[in-house]
Amino acid sequence: MAVRVQPRQLAFALPHAESLTRDNFLEGPANEAALALIESWPDWPNRIMLLVGPEGSGKSHLAAIWAEQAGARSTAAHALSPTAVPGTLATGALVVEDLRPADFDERAMFHLLNLAREDAAYILITARVPPSAYEIELRDLRSRLRAVPVVSLSPPDDLLLRGLIVKFCADRQMSVDETVVSYLVSRIERSYAAARQAVELLDTEALRLGRPVSRALAVELLRNL
Repeated sequence: MAVRVQPRQLAFALPHAESLTRDNFLEGPANEAALALIESWPDWPNRIMLLVGPEGSGKSHLAAIWAEQAGARSTAAHALSPTAVPGTLATGALVVEDLRPADFDERAMFHLLNLAREDAAYILITARVPPSAYEIELRDLRSRLRAVPVVSLSPPDDLLLRGLIVKFCADRQMSVDETVVSYLVSRIERSYAAARQAVELLDTEALRLGRPVSRALAVELLRNL
C-alpha cells in the first residue's frame, strides 16, 4: 500500500518593508536622548554628531527621520572615498551610516570632516561603538573623531522590548496575541537584535510548518534559549 507523504511547505526569505517614519519610531528611556537630538535640529551642540548604540537600536531609523527633515544625503561609512566627498555634501547635510573600526577610508573621513567645517555642513554619523575604541592611524583624524559629541542609545527596557516585538510582527504582517508577546519578552535577551531574530524565527517556522503563530509554537522554538 502506497503511503502518501504530505508535502512540506517551503519558507522563502522575502524582504519585509520597515517603516522609518517619525510616527513609527518607538520611544523609550533607551532612546530618548537620541530622539531629542534629532528633533532639536538645527540647534545642535555641534554640526557633526554621532549616534552610538547596539545593533538594531534605531540608529538608522533616527538617521532616516533626520535625513528627511534636513534634506540630507546618505552614505555607508565603508563606501566613502576621497573623490566622492564633495558630492556627498552637496545638500549641506549628510548621514554616514555604520562607522566601524578599520572599515573606512581614513583620508576620506578626514577630508569629509574638514570640508564640512569649511562649508558649515551638518553630518550625522552612526556607529555601534564610539571612536575612542578605534585604532586610527591618522593622528589628526583620531583627534577630530574623538572630539565629535556622542549620543548613546541603550538596550531596551521591558516596555520598549514589548513594543518592538509588536512592531516587528506588524512589519511582517503577522497577527500575534498578548500571550505570544509576553512569552517572548520573558524569554529572549534584552536586545533589539534578539527581538528581531525571535520574530523572524516565528514567522519563518510558522510558514514552513503551516501553523499559526501561537504561544505553543514560541515555546517549541525558544525552549532551548
